[in-house]
Amino acid sequence: MHQPLLGIHHVTALAGDAQRNIDFYVRVLGLRFVKRSINQDAPDVYHLYYGDEIGSPGTAMTFFPFGRASRGRKGNGEIGRVAFGVPTASMGFWAEHLAKHGVPFDGPSDRFGEPVISFPDPDGMLVELVFNDRQRMKHPWRSGPVPAEHAVRGFHGVTMYVAQLGPTADALTGHLGFTKEGESGSRHRFVIGAEADRAAVDVIADASLPPAGPSAGSVHHIAWRVADDAAHRAWLGHVHQSGFHSSDIVDRFYFRSIYFREPGGVLYEIATDVPGFTVDEPLESLGSTLVLPPWYEPHRARIERALPPLTVPV
Repeated sequence: MHQPLLGIHHVTALAGDAQRNIDFYVRVLGLRFVKRSINQDAPDVYHLYYGDEIGSPGTAMTFFPFGRASRGRKGNGEIGRVAFGVPTASMGFWAEHLAKHGVPFDGPSDRFGEPVISFPDPDGMLVELVFNDRQRMKHPWRSGPVPAEHAVRGFHGVTMYVAQLGPTADALTGHLGFTKEGESGSRHRFVIGAEADRAAVDVIADASLPPAGPSAGSVHHIAWRVADDAAHRAWLGHVHQSGFHSSDIVDRFYFRSIYFREPGGVLYEIATDVPGFTVDEPLESLGSTLVLPPWYEPHRARIERALPPLTVPV
């Protein structure tokens, strides 16, 4: 028997300029830069990780920056919005903070009883802040640019765009353990996880939208959490029994992964909570140097020559 998914593990998106990406997610969103590594499937491209102080599962936003990549085309078969939870009392702080950094935002608007503001990141990916007091911060980054009492708590959820609601809804509720919580207009909400780890997936079905064209500003995939390798192996069997075509278990060094697409075309991953980002760097110096999975170490000199220099805001 497989254990329930625990919530969101991480969200990975595509970006253009790596330095611009770091400046925004550290200086503006206030996330800690926790890991400077490589795209294991394209080692001449960075894999940049952000999160709370330790990059806890449920806080990890990650990017593959492809330099001068053009912007992606929004459409069906992708995640179009990524939402983070922040405290209700922090609305004034965030309005002032975003204005100070020249980031225009829309809202607040009400969504399922919670205020939401939205704004684009430098590559056009839509970021949302959802104001609620349900989420708590497990490992606050106390030396970050955003005071801990106002800081991002973790993922609130995502918005998916698909051509048809039925197959995606059936996959979420019939195979992945989500519960349908409600609907508002064209937005259908499904939830997974408990209490502070609860995550919302809002599905918008619109057959008139074109298929998404992934590039900078596009979400590449979303990963769901399981606690350990035993739970992960059980989920691999369940994914196959549910009729999804998946990868085998892939070792990403900081977690193990299984990949498959849901019926609407969105790429899903199931990732382990262990071993985490401190497996190859001490907590105090996370993100300060380029770290490579052991099997890439023999190629370090070539990889470093291919990557642009980065400066991490302090």
